[in-house]
Amino acid sequence: MVLLTGGCAAEEGDGQQYMSLRNRMVETQIAGRGVRNPRVLAAMRKVERHRFVPEKYRSMAYADRPLPIGEGQTISQPYIVAFMTEFLDLEKDEKVLEIGTGSGYQAAILAELCDHVYTIEINAVLANRAREALTAAGYTLVHVRTGDGYRGWKEHAPFDAIIVTCAPSKVPEPLKEQLAEGGRIIIPVDVAFGQELVLLEKTGGVIRQREVLPVRFVPMVDEDGREY
Repeated sequence: MVLLTGGCAAEEGDGQQYMSLRNRMVETQIAGRGVRNPRVLAAMRKVERHRFVPEKYRSMAYADRPLPIGEGQTISQPYIVAFMTEFLDLEKDEKVLEIGTGSGYQAAILAELCDHVYTIEINAVLANRAREALTAAGYTLVHVRTGDGYRGWKEHAPFDAIIVTCAPSKVPEPLKEQLAEGGRIIIPVDVAFGQELVLLEKTGGVIRQREVLPVRFVPMVDEDGREY
């Protein structure tokens, strides 16, 4: 147990404690389950997940579970964040679009991997909180927009990769259209008995799709709260 007191010594001790928890999270929850991309593992070790959860849940920030972030939404389980990110196989100079900013944690992970990160959140309260959390954590070049993610972000298309953290009934056509040649989309989609994480890859103008993993995400909704 670490006893925290006031001043710089407390901040340093607190930071070391969180770092230890992050390292353990990566070794046991992420690398231990098969995520191998060294850049993804490094990003998961570096990004301070506790900055992106409400203060009352910070003691659980590195636990193997999603956590509430308000507005009826959650921050995804760390393993799922790493698992989905690995499938994008991002290069430093690529451009990525995230649908469903939530707390901003996934966007911070993406910002460690590539220079151009765009993220859309339909809930204005969460979008503003995420923007503040990202700025406070030093991720000042992430572009956060409040809006309907189903439509994508046409002004900045095409995107080399698109990651979606809410589940529609089918893959939105605008996202397919905004995907660059050679691009990848990772997205949860409703199926007959739940949800399935789906990977789409665009080669020669043709998009091929395959199912990856059963998952559970909040539904994708429009401005009026209707599910897509």
